[in-house]
Amino acid sequence: MKLPTIPVYFYAVAAMLFWGMSFVWSSILLKYYQPVTIIFIRLILSSLFLFAIILIFRKWDRILRKDIKWFLLGALFNPFFYFLGENYGLKLSTSTITAVIIATIPVFSPLAGYLAFREKLSWFNFAGIGLSFCGIFIMLLTKGLQLEVSGIGILCLAGAVFSALMYSVMLKKLAATYSPLFIVSIQNLIGIFLFLPLFLLFEVQQTLTVILNREIISSFLFLAILASSLSFVFFAHSVKILGVSKANIFSNLIPVFTAVFSFLILDERFTLQKIIGMIIVIGGVYISELTRRRIRT
Repeated sequence: MKLPTIPVYFYAVAAMLFWGMSFVWSSILLKYYQPVTIIFIRLILSSLFLFAIILIFRKWDRILRKDIKWFLLGALFNPFFYFLGENYGLKLSTSTITAVIIATIPVFSPLAGYLAFREKLSWFNFAGIGLSFCGIFIMLLTKGLQLEVSGIGILCLAGAVFSALMYSVMLKKLAATYSPLFIVSIQNLIGIFLFLPLFLLFEVQQTLTVILNREIISSFLFLAILASSLSFVFFAHSVKILGVSKANIFSNLIPVFTAVFSFLILDERFTLQKIIGMIIVIGGVYISELTRRRIRT
């Protein structure tokens, strides 16, 4: 898919805006549907859109037999485990806290790279991890030192972060051979079949009772087309021009966008404590990304 000639930073910021807004759109849909239903419909719509792009621009790749297991494992971690953790975590917490915890994925990526590929680590990576943990705890604890959100919700989000890290290992094995557009399309397609049994067993009856309205339709379309499709294309374009490290620094914007639009659209409480915690987490992500850039250069 050839993108118009626009400054690459526009694509990077747009990708982060769509991903940040995805937590808001998912929160809206959670008023009507259970998490598996949201993910299932989102993947169907996204797959239809992505495969239409592949057919129009003739971007189909031939999957080698040796890579089938990596596509299957990759889809198991993302979208299956990742979206289960993210959506149930979102249901049991808030969109801002969910976005901040998910935004720590780049902080832990060097650790996953070290364990899987023996990539270099530095003390700054550990400093970034430590700072991020501190910021998250500040956001989660009340004045009485009690968890503001469900502990199960935090465990779900931690599982989503772990799944994303495992997915990054699978992605590295596939990215050298296949385009990002093709990888996302195939794994979303596999994800549909992984979620289908859960949808039919547990949520199809309740889903059929919901009456569609403009809010539901627009949220699903925004999630599928912007957050699950164009954002990946935009981010892949940013990585191609800027490189992985510089492009990933823009991930700091995700919780900022989520917090602002959660306040404006969802009337989510936006306290000074949350602001301080968010800044600390973003600082940890930035230190981690800046260190990786220095190591590579």
